Amino acid sequence: MDLKEWFASRRKSREAMQVKQPLTTEEYCALWTQCFQCRELLYTRDLRSNFQVCPKCQYHFRIGADQRIEQLADPDTWQELFGNLMSSDPLGFVDTDTYPNRLIEATRKSGLREAVVTGTCLLQDTKVALSVMDFGHFGGSMGSVVGEKVTRLIEHAVEHELPVIVISSSGGARMQEGILSLMQMAKTSAALQSLHEAKLLFVSILTEPTFGGVTASFAMLGDIIIAEPGARIGFAGRRVIEQTIRQKLPNEFQTAEHLLKHGQVDMVVERTKLKDTLHGLVKFHKRKLVASAKAESREQIAQGKVSSRQTR
Repeated sequence: MDLKEWFASRRKSREAMQVKQPLTTEEYCALWTQCFQCRELLYTRDLRSNFQVCPKCQYHFRIGADQRIEQLADPDTWQELFGNLMSSDPLGFVDTDTYPNRLIEATRKSGLREAVVTGTCLLQDTKVALSVMDFGHFGGSMGSVVGEKVTRLIEHAVEHELPVIVISSSGGARMQEGILSLMQMAKTSAALQSLHEAKLLFVSILTEPTFGGVTASFAMLGDIIIAEPGARIGFAGRRVIEQTIRQKLPNEFQTAEHLLKHGQVDMVVERTKLKDTLHGLVKFHKRKLVASAKAESREQIAQGKVSSRQTR
């Protein structure tokens, strides 16, 4: 390349740079995310690689069901179950809009058919039954379909002898379904009793936020209850409680750390360590279950020998 061609190439590059348009507001917002807690401006790509956890203050951003599954399930092992179930309108409920229209809008925003996604996957090569609630769909509210999908997953786990992991994020029962929504509390709890009788593990994970009928049923019935840092967990909301008791509640009230201090959850685990923690718990329970079965078998053999001697 001679000098004349070099200058021509430089001129074309400069002109191309001048033609390039500045970033739009949407493009700029996609590049950066501001932390709600420390107000730090974070590079979105780095935030995603850190499991949507602020590297400065450890604030845990809300994430959807798809991201949860991606973080926990081994690659290409997720198999969704009961994904065809959809809510109906049993009460013909209408407020400022009809219930069917609200369902359509919720699906448009979240990309999900319902507020919970259920299925099986491998968790570091160990098969588990996994249920993930998504607050982005109808506030994670529990209607008939949510309760049915959780119940069916538990029954599937009993049939195939799998541990169950449920990740909760919900505002409570779905008022558009009235008493039918409240009935899901009893149904899911009864299903968990059958899981307990089968001596299978149930790990409940409470995330931001978990309230209402979900907290009053399966979310607090885990053999092990784990909460994410800073997650708000309770039955009634803070404002309702303050108005009822006419007292100001402490700032940390209903947080994961407050519940841990008072023995209502077993551990608070950071999202980046959650998969390893769950794998350790599942493997530990499996070893204990095998050891218990062997001990029971030896005891039965010993009892059989004693009875045979007595028969003689």
